[in-house]
Amino acid sequence: MKKLILSAAIILGGLTAQAATITEATVKTHSVVVQDGFTEVALDAVPAAVKSTIEKSFPGTKLEKAYKNDKNEYKLEIATGDKKYTVFTDASGNIIKK
Repeated sequence: MKKLILSAAIILGGLTAQAATITEATVKTHSVVVQDGFTEVALDAVPAAVKSTIEKSFPGTKLEKAYKNDKNEYKLEIATGDKKYTVFTDASGNIIKK
């Protein structure tokens, strides 16, 4: 009888030793938005020629954000309703295709 109880205790002890908790590793990702050398500028810092080109070329749109790079080029984010567009111009207001 003692051997039976001892055998049962050893078997149960062996089974519980194999049980382990599984930990899940969490992965954190960080996204970085690269503006290709463009830095954000205030909307009133955008030249009048650029604003005029946007008003004439894209009537009914609103200028939301403006970015400028070292080459004095502008990246403009415009919106009309729920649609958003990105337009590139130079300081004279000429539209650049990119």
